Amino acid sequence: MDDAVRARRAARDALADIEPERLGEAIRDRLSDASMAPSVLTLVSARALDAAVDPDTVAERAAGVQLIYEGLRLTRTLTHTEPWLGDDEAARRADLDILAADVLVSRGFYLLARTETAERAVEVVRAFGRDQTRRRDPEADARALDRNLEADVFALAVAAGTTAAGVTPGAELLEYAAGLASELDGDLPPPDTALPDAVADRVLALADGDAAPPADP
Repeated sequence: MDDAVRARRAARDALADIEPERLGEAIRDRLSDASMAPSVLTLVSARALDAAVDPDTVAERAAGVQLIYEGLRLTRTLTHTEPWLGDDEAARRADLDILAADVLVSRGFYLLARTETAERAVEVVRAFGRDQTRRRDPEADARALDRNLEADVFALAVAAGTTAAGVTPGAELLEYAAGLASELDGDLPPPDTALPDAVADRVLALADGDAAPPADP
C-alpha cells in the first residue's frame, strides 16, 4: 500500500467515532485534501532504520503527527483570516472549524501519548502558540514564524518514526528534518514533492550516530 494512502487511512480510522456527523464530515473532508507529507515522513523514517518495524504501530504514530499538524494548520488559518468578522454563515463555518481543530489536535495527542514523542508533541503546540503571539508584533517576520510550524512538525515526524525503530534522534537528524520543511513555501505539497528521494538514506546516515552502542559481552 502506498505510504500516503496508508497514512490517510490511519488518520481517518483514528477519527471514526467523531460525532456529530457534520463535524466528522468536515474533518474527513479536510483530511481528503491534506498533504500527507508529515505522516509519510514518519513512515519512511521508521522503515529506514528497521524494515521489519510493525506497520500498524508506525501508522498510528504517523496519524498522530498528521492530526496535530492539521489541527494547528487550521487554527493558523482561522487566526489569520478572522472569519468571525464576516457574515453569519462565515462565522458558523468558523465555529465548526475551530471545533474541528481542537478535535484534530487532541486526537493526535491521544495517539502519541504513550510514545517517546509525547513531550515533543506538547512542545510543538506550545511553540506554535508562542509564535502566533509574537506574530502580532508589527515588526515580526510573520512568514518565518508561520513556517516554524512545518519545521517543528517534520522534526516531530522523524522523531515519531525513529523512536518506533528504537532510535532516539539526535540534534543533527532533527535539524535535517526541520530543514526539509524550511525549503518549502506555502502549503505543504504532496509527499513525493515535499520529501526528496534520498530522505530515507539521509535519515539512516544521520541516525547511525544516535543508535545506542552494543553492550559489552
